[in-house]
Amino acid sequence: MQAPVVFLNSSITRQTGREAQTANITAAKAVADIIRTCLGPKAMLKMILDPMGGIVLTNDGHAILREIDVSHPAAKSMIELSRTQDEEVGDGTTSVIILAGEILAQTFPYIEKNIHPIIIIRALKLALNDSLDFIHQISVPIDLSNESELLNLIKSTIGTKYISKWSDQMCKLALQAVRAVSINYNDGHKEIDIKRYVRVEKIPGGEIEDCQFINGCILNKDITHPKMKRYIENPRVILLDCPLEYKKGESQTNIEITEEDHWNRILQIEEEQIKNLCDELLKFKPDLILTEKGVSDLAQHYLLKGGVTVLRRVKKSDNNRIARVTGATIVNQVDDLKDSDVGINCKLFKIELIGDEYFTYILSKDSEISKACTILLRGPSKDIINEIDRNLQDAMAVTRNVFLEPSLSPGGGATEMAISIKLLENLSKIENIQQLPYKAVSDALEIIPRTLIQNCGKNPIRILSKLRSEHSKGNYTMGIDGDTGDIVDMKDYGIWEPEVVKQQSIKTAIESSCLLLRIDDIVSGIRKDERK
Repeated sequence: MQAPVVFLNSSITRQTGREAQTANITAAKAVADIIRTCLGPKAMLKMILDPMGGIVLTNDGHAILREIDVSHPAAKSMIELSRTQDEEVGDGTTSVIILAGEILAQTFPYIEKNIHPIIIIRALKLALNDSLDFIHQISVPIDLSNESELLNLIKSTIGTKYISKWSDQMCKLALQAVRAVSINYNDGHKEIDIKRYVRVEKIPGGEIEDCQFINGCILNKDITHPKMKRYIENPRVILLDCPLEYKKGESQTNIEITEEDHWNRILQIEEEQIKNLCDELLKFKPDLILTEKGVSDLAQHYLLKGGVTVLRRVKKSDNNRIARVTGATIVNQVDDLKDSDVGINCKLFKIELIGDEYFTYILSKDSEISKACTILLRGPSKDIINEIDRNLQDAMAVTRNVFLEPSLSPGGGATEMAISIKLLENLSKIENIQQLPYKAVSDALEIIPRTLIQNCGKNPIRILSKLRSEHSKGNYTMGIDGDTGDIVDMKDYGIWEPEVVKQQSIKTAIESSCLLLRIDDIVSGIRKDERK
């Protein structure tokens, strides 16, 4: 059978073989170089102008790459790495890009020597397996009941960030939030959903020291009627996902009115229906009703008479959090409401004026029951609060990882250098030609301690040689002090990182390098005039 013939028209551009691989490696290296200065405590900030004219100031690798607009497909693939790392473990987004860029740069000479990419990939996979095994060997378990150890771990995560000045306060906030939403099931399974059940409320104004953990929910809402209560202790709470309004007919409903009395009857039916709805609700003696839909003026009137406070148009995500805090069940129809659906775990409902906006507080009686919380962030400007939020998310993600897998690896480039030395020791076991790309991974891993030294303004050659000799003696906890650029023992210095973050960084970096090396053809079907 004859092979199909593919015709490429003149508007399609194409890069093949070595040319495609060279272009991919160059693009990946360019992305890595952008954020290399963002690693470590002495990291530089990047100022990014977004398409809407806003400014982002940050040294968070993921936040920087998310805002950068690139056209090269390999560069886009690199940016996708940081998103994967952020979603999986929430930290190490800068390290993974720097590592992937360096692995590709170290393997490039072997592409030029015409070593087949598949042989290089096979060697990279071997190096990955050996690296993951060794990370597990040098990692140490952590006691989750030891608060000072946990706080030191979280502090090492945000020590490189803008909020390191307030690290004690932020570490406590992250630890409180993760503990609040942690659920242990009988089968030993743990659930810690910080995205859905930890709400970060950002309110410009005040001092950064005013940031606080709240065991409950805060909504940027005020009551619907000025005479309703703004402060209720131990309220009975009903949560609804239906409107407290007259149910109008569908679009095809047609009413013909021939007499004036009929019009009054229609209005009367509307009033009766709303009154029945309110009477049904008042049977359960609620103090507070929250609904995701609207509340008519007439319903407000009847509920106010019954001594009930109402909030309307609450977001679905907020309603889910409030359900956890109060123990209430969200009901879709008033007719389906049962006494067991009413929330009784709420300690306090209050409305406070912060700045020039009203905020509703719904606080839980007990942190063991609530399983949802809010972190209130204050600061002098929106830019600073947004940066604090980004850093706090990283701190919470790391805390979550440790709660799920309580094992730590030494930080400060110690783990990377230890793996590098271990791979060199294993080199004699590797078959002939695969030794070269296998050694390339060993050399590439040194980029993390080297970058930390460079960002401190020190000479990397002398310090790296000294660090290498320490690791050759088996001192696997020796790493770089990110503030001074000197060699320190991480056991004494107290910089540790979750094992899952280290493993995920190396997995993602090597897997993505394999993916980019496998590409031998880049075909673009976009005309030149369309690209402009």
